[in-house]
Amino acid sequence: KYPNTKFAIVDDDSITLPNVTSLVFAEEQGSFLAGVAAAYKSKNCHIGFVGGVNTPLIQKFEAGFLQGAKTVSSKIKIEDEYLTPAGDFSGFQDPPKGNAKAAAEIAKGADVIYHAAGASGKGVFDAAKAGNALAIGVDSDQYNQKTVEADKDIIITSMLKRVDVAVFDYIQAVAKGDLSGLPKRFDLKVDGVGYATSGGKIDDIKAQLDKYKADIIAGTVKVPTTV
Repeated sequence: KYPNTKFAIVDDDSITLPNVTSLVFAEEQGSFLAGVAAAYKSKNCHIGFVGGVNTPLIQKFEAGFLQGAKTVSSKIKIEDEYLTPAGDFSGFQDPPKGNAKAAAEIAKGADVIYHAAGASGKGVFDAAKAGNALAIGVDSDQYNQKTVEADKDIIITSMLKRVDVAVFDYIQAVAKGDLSGLPKRFDLKVDGVGYATSGGKIDDIKAQLDKYKADIIAGTVKVPTTV
């Protein structure tokens, strides 16, 4: 309808039109590093994943996390749950359900929980705090997020999805009149995903995390997008 307007869509590469740019991310790569951190920080060699809605997008978080943890230890046990099936998007807005699922995983022995569950993550953090477990945030640096401030002491890191980088790079490219240099997918190589270090809780394993990051960038470690 507006062929002279340039559009960018975050998290969707299904639209192929000359004036539409897809800003999509290698969530599985950042989640691999979250899995590495979880495995190193787990005392029980037992961790958990809580996904908000069972969609291909969230399956990328799950797949990367599982592979990262298993790369560190073949003996690791992993609880792996979704809050709602595909089509029911309430899984991203249900902290009580996130709390219940995470509490159940902790009761089974998981002591580090990674969530990719939107606002439901607050419930996951609350359960981790109540159950003497640790947690890993998602998308932004949740250690510094006001809405989950009460739980910051149990948030060891967050998988960063740099929507800010992607949007900035897109606007800069539009301003220059050349979109050809934008990456097809914002991955570790272009700082499109990463991990947070706020709170200093993973400072002792930064060397290991950065080695895996370098291996993924080099292509010696391939991260799957599905389990």
